[in-house]
Formats: sequence, structure tokens, C-alpha cells
Amino acid sequence: MKSDQRLRQERLVFYKDDIEKIDKVLAEFLRLSGAKCALLVDKEGHMVTRQGDVKSINMDTISALVAGSFAATKEMAKLLGEEHFSALFHQGERDNIQLSLVGDRTLLTIMFDDRTTVGMVRLYANEACKKLCLIFQEAEANKDRPPSDEVELDSGYGSSAKDKLDDLFQ
Repeated sequence: MKSDQRLRQERLVFYKDDIEKIDKVLAEFLRLSGAKCALLVDKEGHMVTRQGDVKSINMDTISALVAGSFAATKEMAKLLGEEHFSALFHQGERDNIQLSLVGDRTLLTIMFDDRTTVGMVRLYANEACKKLCLIFQEAEANKDRPPSDEVELDSGYGSSAKDKLDDLFQ
């Protein structure tokens, strides 16, 4: 069984203020690049956050597929003598997806159409990745500090939650 400290070191943990900084970078990226949406997904396939037009997309599915695609491509890179490919591009008839490795644990997933170009997306994605890496370094340095918006739970919370669950399952 892993200790809490070890799990904390292995897990990607962001607090509310980290997510706000990340969202700001993603929103600026979308404004500059003209892309439709940007997702930040960890390598296990869990979405960290997203910005842009994502109404018609199943986020859980796309996050898992993005992680799987990156993992498969990493194995291809190894066969070619590379550690990994830092960016992947998938082109469709209408929509395109670019995946960019951010740090060593997340993927910037960008969906765009013909309203922009691959060149614009790549240019601004590189800048966004650099900014995100700085945010990640700051978050890593502060990970042992409790979050600034920590919420104190009422002493009766546990029994109230238990009562609600009992009502639900009886």
C-alpha cells in the first residue's frame, strides 16, 4: 500500500488558483490561434480543465482516447529511437486535433477547423506550453502547502451525508 506522501508526489494535483491560471492561458491561446477548444488532459486520460466550444464532445471519451493515442505514439517513437514525440497532429475532413506534451505528465489537446491554420495553432501552442510548464513548476513547488480556499466542514457533515446515503439506498 502506498503512503499518502508518495501518492501526493505521484499524483497531479492542482488547486483552484492553479486551474484559474491554466484556464487563463488556454483562453488566451484560443483567442490568438483561432482554435475551437483546448483541453488539458493528464497522461492517464483524466481531464484537468478545458476552454472553448466543447458542447458536442464527450469529454471523458476524448480524454481517454487522447491519452491512449499519445501512449501508442510514444511506443512508435521508441521503435524509431526517440524517447517520445512532443506533438501529434490528426487531420480530418473538417476538424483537426493537435496533441502537445506539456511537462512530462499532461497533454494540451487542441481542436480546430479551417477557421485557422496548423501553423497558427503550432506557434501559439508552443507558447502556451511554455506558460503552462511555468504554472506546473509553481504548483509543484507549492504542493505541500494547503490550498488557500480550504473549506472547513461542519461537524455534522458526516452523519448528514450518511443519512442521505441511507435514504437513497433503502
